[in-house]
Amino acid sequence: MQIRYAPLCALFSIAVGCSGTTSDRSAHNATLNHVAPAGQMSATQMTNGQGSSESSVRMVSAPVRPQFRLTTTESFDAAAIPAYRGNHASIYAHIDANIDQHVAQLQRWVRQRSISAQNDGVRQMAELVRDDFKALGFTEAEIVPTSGHPGVWGYFDAGAPRTLMVYMMYDVQPVIAGDWKTPPFAGNLVSHPLGTVLMARGASNQKGPERALLNAISSIIAVTGTLPVNLMITAEGEEELGSPHYPEIVDRYERRLKTAAGVIFPHNAQLPDGTLFVHLGVKGILYLELESLGGPHGGPTTKEIHGSFKTIVDAPAWRLVQALASMTTADGNTIAIPGYYEGIRPPTAEEERLINGVLRSWDGSKLKQLLGVKRWIDGKTGVDLLMEYLYMPTLNINGIWGGYSGVGVKTILPHKATAKVDSRLPMGIEPEQALARIRQHLRTNRFQDIAIRQLSGYPAAQTSVSTSLIQAGIAVFNKYDLPVVVSPRLAGSAPFYQFTHRLGLPLLLAGPGHGSGAHGPNEYMVIKPKSGSKIAGLATLEKGYVDLLYALARE
Repeated sequence: MQIRYAPLCALFSIAVGCSGTTSDRSAHNATLNHVAPAGQMSATQMTNGQGSSESSVRMVSAPVRPQFRLTTTESFDAAAIPAYRGNHASIYAHIDANIDQHVAQLQRWVRQRSISAQNDGVRQMAELVRDDFKALGFTEAEIVPTSGHPGVWGYFDAGAPRTLMVYMMYDVQPVIAGDWKTPPFAGNLVSHPLGTVLMARGASNQKGPERALLNAISSIIAVTGTLPVNLMITAEGEEELGSPHYPEIVDRYERRLKTAAGVIFPHNAQLPDGTLFVHLGVKGILYLELESLGGPHGGPTTKEIHGSFKTIVDAPAWRLVQALASMTTADGNTIAIPGYYEGIRPPTAEEERLINGVLRSWDGSKLKQLLGVKRWIDGKTGVDLLMEYLYMPTLNINGIWGGYSGVGVKTILPHKATAKVDSRLPMGIEPEQALARIRQHLRTNRFQDIAIRQLSGYPAAQTSVSTSLIQAGIAVFNKYDLPVVVSPRLAGSAPFYQFTHRLGLPLLLAGPGHGSGAHGPNEYMVIKPKSGSKIAGLATLEKGYVDLLYALARE
């Protein structure tokens, strides 16, 4: 078990977690051993006989991350599921004959800006999605008002015995245009080591694969006049904000949505080597803004002041930095908030078999190369690395700002400082619990003046590999001779609890195709892979979605 000890630090009026030695971690760990309460040293101001102040240091237990041990060597083998045998040759031929127009449809989507954080083009993108539903012949296609950005609803009545729900997001992340090789909203096709790619914001996350599904639907309708299943599509414009108002869209159609057989989320799930990952769930999230302002406790209250006054005036920026530092060990890698690791659900028997299956082909070094990372925390490898990634919560600073950050010199003492912080939450930790622990930690350590604003929060979601939805999806992927790996979950977050918890529906979060660069510069989706690649190009990807709809209709 890896334990970080907190040696005595020089503390003044605040508590800051400190790093220490690390014990050896035994190989292949995975059932919950124990969860020690996370803690730290804190200093409490006391007054001596002369009225001066001195620190009394209180020791509490060092923060400890839980540890799991695998109890089986059995593994899940996706290749054991028989491949889907359907052949829809006339539809495949239509896709091939119209592939240039299908590429243009993807370009049209990514060229429409829809940055939800800046309300840039969001309404126009919602209208584009609605109009595309109408053009495809959807019985219902409408803008759905919410308390935030609008949603979009689409319903295609094929008169089929089965109905499927599709989740879409039409918003994208902000961009720093100067960091891109090509303008991020130009929708250009670019030469890439993997082949010809569409490089644009939203190319892979998620406009590209979503419009590819609609391309597949258009070819099915063009050839057969209808679809093999009824479709209900809910599209939101706030996924990148944490989906604060997506529940309002579900509210409006909840009774009808509960009649669906399952939910699919179009997703480029292939790695550069062609391996296709089926993720059966996602972590939850808590997203906060923490802000330090001058007030009765000290610091400028209304505006910045001259930096020379730091000798006699408290600094809100330092206050925020110290509050943030108190939440983790000094290396930032172990959460020091008491109780934060409590309640994590250990891997189930099914998940243990899935983990063993992932470990047979999972290569952390390739992921490092893809991300441009030189070293994993503590040099972890193998099962230790995978367990940390899938089962541990995070506490991450997304951005921090205050005062002057422009060119040259400006000597000021800012009156406020702000940070955006997110915490990814595994199964067993609810966002309300995490927020309560953060609040208590700040109060206990005398940071009660730090303002907390919750911007988003929802729990984790999980689907079983044994559901007919997942089995049908794997069967389709096996038809294309793709190496398929099924993982318990994706370490990212999405509001899929709305499906698995609220609606009681299984979710398929996977599809052929490869893309990368989500949230960063030079985001791309492979359109035409290089010769010999196992990555599905756009035509093959769309044929896969055709097969998926027919396979799900038969289950």
